[in-house]
Amino acid sequence: MVQLLPPHQMPLVAVDMGSNSFRYEIGRIQDGQYERIAYEKESVRLGAGLDERGLLTGEAAQRGLDCLARFGAKIRKFRPERVRAVATQTLREARNRDDFLREGQKALGFPIEVIPGREEARLIYCGVSFLQPSESARLVIDIGGRSTEMVLGQGREQLAAESFQLGSVSLSMAYFGRGELTESAFEKAGVAAGAALQEALVPFDPSRWTEVLGSSGTAGAVAQFLATRGVSDGVITAEGLRWCIRQCVKAGHVDALPALGIKPDRAPVIAGGLSILQTLMTLFRIERIVPARGALRQGVIVDLHDRLQSQALYAARQKTREGATDAAPLPVLDVRDQTVTALQARYHVDLAQARRVGEQALALQLQVARLPHEEHRELGWAAALHEVGMTVSHHDHHRHTAYVLAHSDAPGFSQSQQRRLAQLTLGQRGRLRKISDDLAHPGFRIQCLCLRLAVILCNARLDAPDGSRPGVKLAQDGQNFSLKVAKKWALHHPQTLHLLRQESQEWDRLAGGWKLQIVD
Repeated sequence: MVQLLPPHQMPLVAVDMGSNSFRYEIGRIQDGQYERIAYEKESVRLGAGLDERGLLTGEAAQRGLDCLARFGAKIRKFRPERVRAVATQTLREARNRDDFLREGQKALGFPIEVIPGREEARLIYCGVSFLQPSESARLVIDIGGRSTEMVLGQGREQLAAESFQLGSVSLSMAYFGRGELTESAFEKAGVAAGAALQEALVPFDPSRWTEVLGSSGTAGAVAQFLATRGVSDGVITAEGLRWCIRQCVKAGHVDALPALGIKPDRAPVIAGGLSILQTLMTLFRIERIVPARGALRQGVIVDLHDRLQSQALYAARQKTREGATDAAPLPVLDVRDQTVTALQARYHVDLAQARRVGEQALALQLQVARLPHEEHRELGWAAALHEVGMTVSHHDHHRHTAYVLAHSDAPGFSQSQQRRLAQLTLGQRGRLRKISDDLAHPGFRIQCLCLRLAVILCNARLDAPDGSRPGVKLAQDGQNFSLKVAKKWALHHPQTLHLLRQESQEWDRLAGGWKLQIVD
């Protein structure tokens, strides 16, 4: 039995690229406790830089790039596997996000992941539940610049999560765009917020939770304002919110808010945030919202810690299970493994075939290259899910699989990683030209080749009587690959050899100069 490895002692870094602020935090998890080592926040207001065409303006993009360059200078010493940068709603929406991400990654010095809304919600709850543990059923709310996340959970377990395209920046721009704070504007903003949040009434019904926590952003700013003015001890109530809105209306304009005690960087967007908070309290009959100690950035660090633990355990298991058939199940620390298992169950995947293809694909990959851990795991996940589309239709099931994987809610996966899995499964069979752009990446090319070969080698959907894999050996020489097939095996499997030769011809047809030779 593989034992859980000691916690990683070295610090981890999270970069949170929100719609209003960019933050980075350096933290460490030791003996089950979270320790913050460093933290910095800059008001970038990236979300205010989306124009009516959904494009990020040059000025807003430059603010973000400058901030990332400053952050990058401070975290450049960290190894890549100990840093995770995530971007949220603004870059989910921006039509020209790829241009920004390309420059942003250069400025920061690390990859940037655009995470789906529900993944953002999951990570928020991950941070809150770790830093503020409780066995009570609770609702966690996070009002960001362009999205609002709601998560229902108990202990460390998340029960329901949703993300709404509604935030303090977007609502403030729509109803308080000139900076004027009027009762009429608050009423209209409240109606708009209610329309967006109405669909959450059933999954987040008050009967399902006993307490409400407000994470980060708006909730933190309002709680601090109430405490500073002596209205409450930081707990947000309906009466406290009404008092806040009255103060805003009396001030008349956002420029007057800093004099009341609202931070200058929060003043331009506080009205939209207050409108969302008041709507939530009314719709869900919330009596009080307690500020949470955790947020997205801490959730990223906790999740990254779990991934590194899982990676270490995975490597240890690979060593101990070589030649063993009775190894105990690997402890699940990486939520992505749980996601893959859930998708297999939902789409009634043939688990035996998924196992065969996965074992064969990974064996071939290890023969030809030692890919980075993430790319190795991606190949395994793609093999585990390569027949998801069979539920839709046997014909062209690879296309159905790719669509499902690209558009499913997949906790733990970023949008870019979901796309890679989708493209891998799309390329498991048929013409290669449909994924020719992806094949330009050497890692993807090896992943795709190994998956395609594994699908062919396991085409009969049978286990060998002695449990052995087909006698094949994959090698690479520059752009040329060769698959050596044992003569005895080839003699007994002429159909599979025929498919392998067809596969060789398909690589010959592909522009790019990559070749696959079948040697028997």
